[in-house]
Amino acid sequence: MIWIMLVTLVGVFIVGFRLLTANARHASQALSKRLQLPPVHVESMLSMMGKTAAQEFTDYLKNEGETPLHNAAIVLLIWQVFIVDDSDGNQQNWYRILTQAGFSALISRQQLLLAMGFLRQLEPEQAEMNLRREQYNARFTAGVEVDAEPETNSNVIALNRWRDRH
Repeated sequence: MIWIMLVTLVGVFIVGFRLLTANARHASQALSKRLQLPPVHVESMLSMMGKTAAQEFTDYLKNEGETPLHNAAIVLLIWQVFIVDDSDGNQQNWYRILTQAGFSALISRQQLLLAMGFLRQLEPEQAEMNLRREQYNARFTAGVEVDAEPETNSNVIALNRWRDRH
């Protein structure tokens, strides 16, 4: 009799945990599948974002289309390249991952601001992050004329405007 109660209790905890973390798992799976990466990369970023920002990130990924997925991939790129490991090899690896997934791996100013909104719990310095963005973009656009920051018709939605709409 006790065994049945224990099994039932464990079953309830497992089902409850799966239901509570379903959105985060689906978001990390969608992004991981597109980038052809194990979900641990996205899940570790979500855990460091904090509960509120992670929920905002997963809600943002629920939006249809390529733009939210691309912007989420850039947030992951910024996390991996600017915060976790800024080595040359890591930068090249993540640039390759994003380009193989069909995304532009250059970081616009709006995408950086979006990432800083999601990563706000880590309190990144805006000036330092912008300098790193410029260095990163310059590294991969050396000798190529590319406008990584189109000011008109931008597909990036500011985090504050997105929050106001939802």
